[in-house]
Amino acid sequence: MLRSLFISLSKSEWAKDQIMRWDFAWNMATRFVAGETLESAIEVVRTLNEKGINVTFDHLGEFTATPEEARKAAEDAIAMLDAIEEIDGRAGISIKLSQMGLLIDKSLCAEHLRMILQSAKTHGNFVRIDMEDATTVDDTLALYRQMRSEGFENVGVVLQSYLYRTEADMEVLLREAARVRLCKGAYKESPDVAYPKKADVDVNYDRLVDMMLEAATRHGAPRLSPDGRIPPLPAIATHDELRIANAKRVAEKLGLPKDALEFQMLYGIRRDLQEQLVAEGYPVRVYVPYGTQWYPYFMRRLAERPANVWFLLSNLLRE
Repeated sequence: MLRSLFISLSKSEWAKDQIMRWDFAWNMATRFVAGETLESAIEVVRTLNEKGINVTFDHLGEFTATPEEARKAAEDAIAMLDAIEEIDGRAGISIKLSQMGLLIDKSLCAEHLRMILQSAKTHGNFVRIDMEDATTVDDTLALYRQMRSEGFENVGVVLQSYLYRTEADMEVLLREAARVRLCKGAYKESPDVAYPKKADVDVNYDRLVDMMLEAATRHGAPRLSPDGRIPPLPAIATHDELRIANAKRVAEKLGLPKDALEFQMLYGIRRDLQEQLVAEGYPVRVYVPYGTQWYPYFMRRLAERPANVWFLLSNLLRE
């Protein structure tokens, strides 16, 4: 129930206006958000790289309303790539297509995506297209494939294990040697399109990881690049230790080297587990978001972590 409430609040303008005024909300958000400026986020990238952790960098924002806003979002993505190059960082970037104009004009979104991928190609870098809610999946995959058909190999996509359709999508993408990041999913979806029970989401997650790892055993499966910028084919995004243990067990059974897969986590969550996996020799990549549009992202993190919800409510009551 709390999860549904906070996911709903993530889309509420009145709640956004109120909560973003609370100093303690921003103080809490900084656990998950690397500041509001590119400069502050770059310092986080440096720190994580020094610990042997790779990064995927994200300028927060989604659902732009005008072509001008979408163009600015694309320019911000290119600025991230320039900043990574300047510090020689072990980092790529993640983007949301709704931020690049997907809901305004698909051709405009394609133009912006092409600009970003060309910049990333120039820098020898990688762009991950995040998956958003279920209504955007077909358009997101279509644009991903369009860019691949235009010769851009430095692009990957995200799939979500809570959607019924994902097994079929995964099967096709793996045949295409796509670099897929698998997560559980953080949007509020209808039981018509998504598993409503966590246990079913977990079972599907393990099944999908098995598919990804088996694909990684095939000849020519994409591997982690030496500079840490381009991830391997199986990008396993979870903080769930049972899911991680399953992935490690299956990879070992298949005889995969540790650098043939990468565990991915969110900034500020399970830092101990991130460092433990690095110590064990696995590549780890942390999703580092920054920017002034932190509210929806913060609400989704609260939906995932009930302890943070109670902390927020206790501060509200004190005020």
